Amino acid sequence: MKKLLLLFALISFSTSAQIAEKVKSMKAHTGYFNFYYDESNDKIFLEVKKLNEEFLYTYSLAQGLGNNDLGLDRGQLGNEQVVFFEKQGNKIFLVQPNTQYRANTSNALEKLSVQQAFAKSVLFGFKIESTSDGAYLIDITDFLMQDAHGVLKRLTQAKQGSYSLDKSKSSLALDRTKSFPKNTEFEARLTFAGNGIGAEVRSVVPNADYVTVVEHHSFIELPDNKYEPRLFDPRSGANTISFQDYSSPVNEVVLKQWITRHRLEKKDPKAAVSEAVKPIIYYLDNGTPEPVRSALMEGGRWWNQAFEAIGYKDAFQVKLLPEDADPMDVRYHVIQWVHRSTRGWSYGASITDPRTGEIMKGHVSLGSLRIRQDFLIAQALMNAPFAVDGSANGPMMAMSLARIRQLAAHEIGHTLGFAHNYAASARENSSVMDYPHPQIDFKGDQMDFSHAYDTKIGDWDKVSVDYAYGDHKTTAELNQVIDKAYAKGLRFITDSDARNPGGAHIYAHLWDNGKTIVDELEHLLAVRKKAIANFSVHNIRPNETYSHLEDVFVPLYFLHRYQTEATTKIIGGSEYNYAVRGGKELVLEPASVALQTLALKAVTQTLDARTLAIPKDKLALFPPRAFNHDRTRESFKGKTGITFDPMGAVESAADFTLDFLLHPDRLSRLAGNKAVNAQQLGVSETLSTLLNATLYTAHTDPYLQATQETINFKVVSSLLNVLNAPSISPLAAAEVNESVKGIRFMYSKKPGAFASYLVQTIDQFKANPADWKPMQTPVIPDGAPIGMDCFE
Repeated sequence: MKKLLLLFALISFSTSAQIAEKVKSMKAHTGYFNFYYDESNDKIFLEVKKLNEEFLYTYSLAQGLGNNDLGLDRGQLGNEQVVFFEKQGNKIFLVQPNTQYRANTSNALEKLSVQQAFAKSVLFGFKIESTSDGAYLIDITDFLMQDAHGVLKRLTQAKQGSYSLDKSKSSLALDRTKSFPKNTEFEARLTFAGNGIGAEVRSVVPNADYVTVVEHHSFIELPDNKYEPRLFDPRSGANTISFQDYSSPVNEVVLKQWITRHRLEKKDPKAAVSEAVKPIIYYLDNGTPEPVRSALMEGGRWWNQAFEAIGYKDAFQVKLLPEDADPMDVRYHVIQWVHRSTRGWSYGASITDPRTGEIMKGHVSLGSLRIRQDFLIAQALMNAPFAVDGSANGPMMAMSLARIRQLAAHEIGHTLGFAHNYAASARENSSVMDYPHPQIDFKGDQMDFSHAYDTKIGDWDKVSVDYAYGDHKTTAELNQVIDKAYAKGLRFITDSDARNPGGAHIYAHLWDNGKTIVDELEHLLAVRKKAIANFSVHNIRPNETYSHLEDVFVPLYFLHRYQTEATTKIIGGSEYNYAVRGGKELVLEPASVALQTLALKAVTQTLDARTLAIPKDKLALFPPRAFNHDRTRESFKGKTGITFDPMGAVESAADFTLDFLLHPDRLSRLAGNKAVNAQQLGVSETLSTLLNATLYTAHTDPYLQATQETINFKVVSSLLNVLNAPSISPLAAAEVNESVKGIRFMYSKKPGAFASYLVQTIDQFKANPADWKPMQTPVIPDGAPIGMDCFE
């Protein structure tokens, strides 16, 4: 027996010595996970002490590509995953359990039945290198050196070339590879080699055949079980996690939804106002320059107003990131200033516990070129801002910084757990989670930007914070928060309704303004008309090219585009809410015929030659492009080669309106509304108003008539496109077909080349609709004030 005990002791000493011997020449890092770096072989060995204990694994991009279209930004977060290490034979596996299907019960066998019913994922397998008292040493180098973030996949999808990971040009990155008590962080520098043929990748990489980025990996301790999930309500403005709970009683739904939010508790729960046990602190990228830095910190701090309203003192704070801190470290909520070669969206992301919805890290990415686009908009609107000394930056910079303050609050809002609220602009700009268009007007002969953007948190934002973070224990109390908000006239409508080009909600729009949306379109058209009349060479600085002047004119010429989109959605539209049984909110109410008629009349103004024709005296400001100042996607497109194409601009603007006005969903909805209620606005009345304002209108001025004919051709092409749309209803298609027949009949009686060509186009379509292709329209320059077709 003594010999046996001695043998066990020797074996135990031997296994303990194995790890110590293996790592004795390596640099040790102790923390949540202990790991060791073998510099001679560029390897990292991880010590796994606890098997089958869940933790959070996330990956992210520490150094990106700097191109908005490729969507691979510095600081971009990837997906978070609950994982655990599991031993099987001589291997350790990193396993991801299936958190989408669970049984929230204390019955272990019931939990096991669900776990066994749905597949889990083994993310990686590791050979055991050494063991010691229940601890296992594994080489995780290959795990860290894989393209976890999907850079290769993104380059392939974007058709940038054929790449593969080149390990000979890749290595671990040690500067930010560290271990802390509750999180362990790793980085690897990866090089993808191939034939870089894509324009996007070639524009940002010094040698497009070798794309080098840094990918970040985090192993994070999961929060304790003291956090209490809160039920999701579609009216609240909160984001959600969803899962199937198979322990639900038969008389309850299996789908469970909880909101995402930070953990926040009062130091004194009984006090009306109390400090937080742990305040929510966001840290601004210390590489952000002034005056942007101060503007971002000021705008971000607006959220404290909402937390004060629910009884917290200084619960939300914004500070400057310490110089020795790592923005990728999960311990820091970060606002990062991101540079790209092209302007694009900013966004707010977070690392969330998939089990509960608790937000563990907020990470905001703000595109540095955004403020320059706001400055450009102001520059286009001002009357001769550079007429005197070329340095009239005050009002333009003030407007740009005002927008940046609002943007900081907006993106932080996402990381606090809140969705977009596009109905807020019609409710006195009640939320920073809307997309705001600058509110502008003239004072005398100069543009007034003093009220361009809001300067505080909105009333709806206080509602969202109250629902998510207020001290509410029951569903009845949460419902009361929503009922009070709706009783005050506040509303919440988000992306699924606002971003649809055939959308039906009369208040859910991006980049719009005004409770009376029609009036705001007419106001904006008047502002645009006056600003165009004032536009001159003094809208650029001395010694800048006229090519730049042309690009400054772009946001002014298309100034009305988003208010047009908003007004168009009133036609065939309704007001509705994400209503629940027992709620006090409006369920559904169609827009009145009077409002739809006003909207239709206003929209047709954007198809009037007098609106879209660029004044002749302005055309002399736009010569062919200067040397090394070629057109970009921010520029006007045209069909006249190197010269500026005034009719190309008209086509782009007209096509934008018609894409919304004649959307198949809208026309089908109009036809359905008319069938249900004969008093409602229908397709026939809509098309009659449109045609009377366009094809059945003539101008005595030859330039205006040519402009109108350009618009008219786009109207006919759009109608023919609608007839080819597979989603249009038979009732709507019949009305469109009758209108096309009427156009053909009228224009067959008209003299002139344009009338003849229009009839010929209709006949070509009728002869073979399936093969008919519309004439190409110059693509409208990027707008959304301010970005591309993706989320902010």
